[in-house]
Amino acid sequence: MYERLLDKDNEPTIEQVEEYLGSESYKRLLSLEKHLQTHYHLTKEIRFPFGNSYGWGYKYSHKSSHLCYAFFEKGAFTVTVQIGDKQVHSVENSLSGLSHKALELWTNRYPCGENGGWIHYRVMSDEELNDIYSFIHAKKKPN
Repeated sequence: MYERLLDKDNEPTIEQVEEYLGSESYKRLLSLEKHLQTHYHLTKEIRFPFGNSYGWGYKYSHKSSHLCYAFFEKGAFTVTVQIGDKQVHSVENSLSGLSHKALELWTNRYPCGENGGWIHYRVMSDEELNDIYSFIHAKKKPN
């Protein structure tokens, strides 16, 4: 189990986030941000949403459209993406390009709506970022 930053009263600084994630995971988080900045009009906010078990993370949005959350963990981060019913078709069209891990997460997503759902993807390698990009692009077409 990965520890999260769960002290709601103490918003972490960028330096604390970097130290908590560790250098490799922090580099991956920066890669995620760079990709999102390249493909969207990106807004980033530090947030403590969804109660005490998720902890601190970044909320990434394109204009007024929510893209994903990245929750800080000791040595990693988890990206949470909500796929709505209207976006399910786009995800299903990209399934052949996803890793086994991503397919399993999609199959076992937390339900939302008729067919959509929430995906919680713990990013442990650079290659896994491609799965994240696929989910986000299915949710919101890139510029």
